[in-house]
Amino acid sequence: MTISTRGAAKAPAVLVLEDGRAFRGRAYGAVGETFGEAVFSTGMTGYQETLTDPSYHRQVVVMTAPHVGNTGVNDEDPESGRIWVSGYVVRDPARMPSNWRSRRSLDEELERQGVVGISGIDTRALTRHLRERGAMRVGIFSGEAVADEATLLARVLRAPEMVGADLSAEVATKETYVVPAIGTKKFTVAAIDLGIKGMTPHRMAERGIEVHVLPATATLEEVYAVEPDGVFFSNGPGDPATADHPVSVMQGVLERRTPLFGICFGNQILGRALGFGTYKLKYGHRGINQPVQDRTTGKVEVTAHNHGFAVDAPLDKVSDTKFGRAEVSHVCLNDQVVEGLQLIDQPAFSVQYHPEAAAGPHDAAYLFDRFVSLMEGQRA
Repeated sequence: MTISTRGAAKAPAVLVLEDGRAFRGRAYGAVGETFGEAVFSTGMTGYQETLTDPSYHRQVVVMTAPHVGNTGVNDEDPESGRIWVSGYVVRDPARMPSNWRSRRSLDEELERQGVVGISGIDTRALTRHLRERGAMRVGIFSGEAVADEATLLARVLRAPEMVGADLSAEVATKETYVVPAIGTKKFTVAAIDLGIKGMTPHRMAERGIEVHVLPATATLEEVYAVEPDGVFFSNGPGDPATADHPVSVMQGVLERRTPLFGICFGNQILGRALGFGTYKLKYGHRGINQPVQDRTTGKVEVTAHNHGFAVDAPLDKVSDTKFGRAEVSHVCLNDQVVEGLQLIDQPAFSVQYHPEAAAGPHDAAYLFDRFVSLMEGQRA
């Protein structure tokens, strides 16, 4: 990525997809060029949480909601210490933010962090194109980076693809840190950071859990050095087919029968640990309005998603695995994609979506209580 921060409001910009389609607009945020995988998010709120979600590393996010930036940027809502998206695409950015917590405009924050974006394009047409053709590589070019479309397309085609990308170690913490329990400490959890969001350990801390957040490279010995009552595997970016180390660590946890909970990338890791495959979705699930059924209760939840890969597990039967019987516990009602797994013979489960959902909805927050119940049962 190359950037400049001068003249962002007036600079012309062009977005070029790897299949050659181009959209012209105006620079938004920093001026320069950036590359990534073009994906779209259907959330109408929570753009600050989206931008700072490490799972969006190396992705260019297209917002389907037409008006973005209305509430500005505050210092309380980020899910991590920086913006992770590679680029940002909006139709009508707010001219002036209005919110009592706002400290600066979204445009200013994107510029401050060097995030190249584009505004003023038909995001409905772009989203429809991605739904029909699938997520693909993209480049955003503005200011002096703009050239003829053939030259820009050649640059896009040289960018790396998401399939085969091993990215979790790039976004994870390098050193272990501890999030203390709120109130009385009841349990200790070792959380493997594959791209964890700040709200996740907070949701556990609210339930009396002291969370030790470990690097993605943590060994099984390092996990058990904190004497955990449970082990958690977080969300994160990249292709789960590359995550051999987390899969190996999780298999060690399953062998010890320690209560285990995984979210998003952690769900894909559990799928691989149990012997299932993973595959890339055509355009993925991203947004805060996805209907998922908890098959263990029959309840339908509105949930927050951010995933481009999924677990290939049978929906219609219980599977025998090395670690006992496993079944699909949650399914997306839009397309029947696997959204959760659970082991029947030991305390382990995962979901593909985000029950911590800082921007909402909160229908699935009970899953953290389910994790607590597993640890209580194991202790008893």
